[in-house]
Amino acid sequence: MTSGPLVDLAEKRAVVTVELSLTGDPRVLPGRRGLVRRERVIVEGSVERVEASGMRVGTAAPVVVFAQGAADWASLLPSQRVRVQGRLAPSDPGELTAAVLLAGKPPEVLSGPSPPQRAAAALREGLRQACAVLPPAERGLLPGLVAGDLSLMDEQVRHDLKTAGLSHLTAVSGANLAIVASTVLALGRLAGLPLAVRAALTIVAMMCFAVVARPSPSVLRALVMGSVAAVALGTGRAGDGVIALSAAVLGLILFDPGLAAEYGFALSVLATAGILAFAPRWRDRMSRRMPRWAAEAIAVPCAAQAAVTPLLVVMAGELEPVAIPANLLAGPAVAPATVLGFAASVVAPVHLETARWLVRPAGYAVGWIILVARRAAGFPAAILPWPGGAIGLILLVLLAGLGWVVLRRAALRLVACAIAAGVVFTVVVVRPVVASWPPRGWLMVSCDIGQGDALVLSAGVDRAVVVDAGPDPVSVDRCLRALGVERVPLVILTHPHYDHVGGLDGVFRGRRVGAVVTSPGREPRQESARVSADLGRRHVPVWAASPGMNWRLGPVELRIIGPVGEAMSAGPGEGSIANNASVVVHARWTSGSALLSGDVEIEAQSELLRQGLPRADILKVPHHGSARQDPAFLAATGARAALISVGADNDYGHPAPLTMRRLHELGMRVYRTDRQGDVAVVSDHGRLAVVPRGR
Repeated sequence: MTSGPLVDLAEKRAVVTVELSLTGDPRVLPGRRGLVRRERVIVEGSVERVEASGMRVGTAAPVVVFAQGAADWASLLPSQRVRVQGRLAPSDPGELTAAVLLAGKPPEVLSGPSPPQRAAAALREGLRQACAVLPPAERGLLPGLVAGDLSLMDEQVRHDLKTAGLSHLTAVSGANLAIVASTVLALGRLAGLPLAVRAALTIVAMMCFAVVARPSPSVLRALVMGSVAAVALGTGRAGDGVIALSAAVLGLILFDPGLAAEYGFALSVLATAGILAFAPRWRDRMSRRMPRWAAEAIAVPCAAQAAVTPLLVVMAGELEPVAIPANLLAGPAVAPATVLGFAASVVAPVHLETARWLVRPAGYAVGWIILVARRAAGFPAAILPWPGGAIGLILLVLLAGLGWVVLRRAALRLVACAIAAGVVFTVVVVRPVVASWPPRGWLMVSCDIGQGDALVLSAGVDRAVVVDAGPDPVSVDRCLRALGVERVPLVILTHPHYDHVGGLDGVFRGRRVGAVVTSPGREPRQESARVSADLGRRHVPVWAASPGMNWRLGPVELRIIGPVGEAMSAGPGEGSIANNASVVVHARWTSGSALLSGDVEIEAQSELLRQGLPRADILKVPHHGSARQDPAFLAATGARAALISVGADNDYGHPAPLTMRRLHELGMRVYRTDRQGDVAVVSDHGRLAVVPRGR
């Protein structure tokens, strides 16, 4: 929008009080401010009244609200009216929103949700309660699969689905509606009901599903797209389907012009068009050599993926070769999970125990989807880099044209198949053998998790000690997966800064954890309290670190040497006080030792030096290589190699040039995760050696 009172106030960045009606669900975005977790909320709404500088004006303008404090917003529902104070800012050029509202205070609720939204909330809450009997990953995915409810979704599952090209399963789509409608029709046919009754039941079922999935423009879009695709495939009249699709697209854009700028809408249209235009023809050709149901199962995801690939290239600059086989394998589990989950959501408000019996078999179907996504996401070359924008699109068209020419000639098809087989063999077999990770007999790995720390020390076959978990659960879980870690007898959290504890969920995901050691320091208090509450819910033994504690776990012996003395409360600010209370660990193997120093700064380093610092072959440089280092401390370690866990282009300027110069002057070989990726420590002829994975 380019005009109106809200636009004018946004240009002045005015402080306003607005009354608005929410048009979407509040979405909680994980994040941090500095070294402490700060969750943000984003929600769309329509402003009905705005007050600024004594002026009160009625309007009808769409806005996007950004706010802090997830607890104040997360329980709100679409259609609720709220009053919010904040500062307006202009929206990006081309956006159909009038402004962005940066909320400064919690919302004041003016009215409850509409009856359909209230019914939707009750049904969704019933499904969540029924899913409580499932394991955590399945518990989060089933509501997403049925109704697009991602509130309980595990971040690792979300990442796996995206990498495997399966994230569309958690978006309410025409496929969900088609599954529900087809199931009702089939049951009606088996029961011998007349056609009119079957049609009426189907309409009722689709309306119920629309309520569960929230009545919104996206659900309407899904209803239209799913109906078009289902009717066209069912009748085999793709030409009529294309005409219907065109009319549906035009009608939806007239109804909601904002759809024209949404990638999600474009992907939905292209996928439907691909199914209409290609799937029947490909199915018919393949059915000459295989059963028709198998041909259709292959043709539909291939056609959809072929149609959306050009847009994916423009959007993300990548190709997803693993998406087609992943969709083929996951596809059979989607229908039973959707139908049973939908039935559970309807039954739960009436009889919760019956709903739980319905979600149990749905959990097996969802578990299969999670397994497929996890395996596909870990597959070599699951995502291939590709130039984005117009250049990438042109290259893709040229490649498609070459493929069309090759596939039309029998001799060239054989050559292409041989080349493809060679490429697959190289990627799947040769590359993992030649460039295997981790290196054989690894002792310790510094994980490449961005700006933060996550160290993994081998404690035997499929066992490891984890020292810090980085800021992101997906990244630390990826590192542990690559190392084959299934059991974690000990976790050491050096101090409660977000870049060291934010990824703790990733350590626990699918793994048994024996105990957790934490810093005796309690700064920052908010993050420390959150970690304590999280560990309490997991019922894991928690010990406060103190010098002298030691463990022997597999090949490694660990001894706590810090924090010590008054250094725990020393430092120029709250951040330094928390850093100086870091747990410091001395790790020893038969072939050498390493000093894992958390984020200790000058004050704690000096105190450790005064207490008597053990020498080490490998130094995990404190505080990501910041400038607050005691030169005498660095020299006293006697280390030959220095590991710096640091994020590329971080805002802190880590590692500091002064620290890098001091390390080089001491003769240490420096390894950085921002440049060399994961870094492993191995035993080589009785001495420790460092092996970087490389980016």
